[in-house]
Amino acid sequence: MKIKTRLSLYFTLISCGALLLVLLGVYFAVFAYSKTDFINRLNDRVNVASKLYLKADEIGEDSLLQIQQQYLEKLPDEVIRVYDESNTSAFNTRNRIDWTKDIIEQVRKDGSIMYQEGSRQVIGKYYRDNQGNFVILASAVDENFSKRIIQLGKIATAFFVVFSVCLFFAGQWLAKNTLRPIERIIGQMRQIRSSNLHLRIKENKNKDEIDELISNFNNLLERLENAFEMQRSFVSNASHELRTPVTSIMGEADVALEKPRNMDEYERVLRSVSADAMHLQETITSLMELAQVDFNYTQAVLTPVRMDELVWELQEYWMNKKDAGKLDIILADMPEDENALVIQGNKPLLNIAINNIVHNAFKFSGNAPVQLHFEVLEHNIVMTITDKGPGIQANDVDKIFRSFYRADNTRDVPGSGIGLYIAGKIIQLCNGTIKVESDGVSGSSFVLNFAK
Repeated sequence: MKIKTRLSLYFTLISCGALLLVLLGVYFAVFAYSKTDFINRLNDRVNVASKLYLKADEIGEDSLLQIQQQYLEKLPDEVIRVYDESNTSAFNTRNRIDWTKDIIEQVRKDGSIMYQEGSRQVIGKYYRDNQGNFVILASAVDENFSKRIIQLGKIATAFFVVFSVCLFFAGQWLAKNTLRPIERIIGQMRQIRSSNLHLRIKENKNKDEIDELISNFNNLLERLENAFEMQRSFVSNASHELRTPVTSIMGEADVALEKPRNMDEYERVLRSVSADAMHLQETITSLMELAQVDFNYTQAVLTPVRMDELVWELQEYWMNKKDAGKLDIILADMPEDENALVIQGNKPLLNIAINNIVHNAFKFSGNAPVQLHFEVLEHNIVMTITDKGPGIQANDVDKIFRSFYRADNTRDVPGSGIGLYIAGKIIQLCNGTIKVESDGVSGSSFVLNFAK
């Protein structure tokens, strides 16, 4: 069963249940009120009869009956009997209803009684008077009670059926409108394939659970896109970077085997093969490192990271690796609030990223001192790493973050060309940006900007 149908059924059942309880409450309330009202009216008849009986000696029995029948509302099939102490009826009535001696005595004993005899309601009261004690018994039939209750039951049943049908269609409409955003999401999800993982589900502006679902799904798509991109990048890099030294080795070997050569020529060929093999080893090591970083990138969880602590750990690391003071840390105005030094990131990956940049700075500047400027702004933390290397040409600025890319003026320096690629990916993962400032002649500055 579809969720839309299930929701409409749940809505209808709950609403109909509530409606049924209300109708039953009204039905029983009217039932009880009608009963009580009739008994109160019968009780009033008894009280009036007692007053008239006490005046009987003044105005006469026949006059009393005329007054009672003329001015008091008569209940359906009403019978009133007044019994004196000898159980004799005080008035002559035309109906044949009379109560037994046992019931009269029961009234005297209990003071009052009330019971139902067939369709008749009976009330009896015992009165004490200086002219003589007496018992009044009155009964009547509430002829309209059954009609009112049956009519009320029919109206309630019809009301319940009509509103149940209306509630069912209202539930259908409510479920359809509630699930409309999900239908839109499903439609967009069907268009996403492995070839267009850049597509995203359009978010609403309601900031509700559906928006949260869309956000999480888009995050999943982003991770999948990164994983696919990394896989394609790794295969492309591996096929390109491994093929070059292998082809060179095979070419050197084929040339050497074409004819007999002297020892100097064999030595030259072997040295060339050895150099290509070392380059091949470095390339394989770089590819493995790249694959490991890509794996960590896809598995990374962002947690609060204190950037000042990260900087001091970097300084200690490079102080042990280089001489003291080689990495010069310059702190701008530091905030008093420690929370201003925290960003959402992955500390192990950030260590790799910043170390790669610092390592490059030392490598391309001939181990000259490197400066790290640390500044905390209102919404950002900015780190600027400045070296004294040969600088970066303007046409290389946008390319140095590609994997295995090496600028022309750095080809004499050993390296694989993946350090900045890895650094750029990690900084992007940690909601940061990286840019290069260089005149292309002397020195470069890598500006890392992290959002807090």
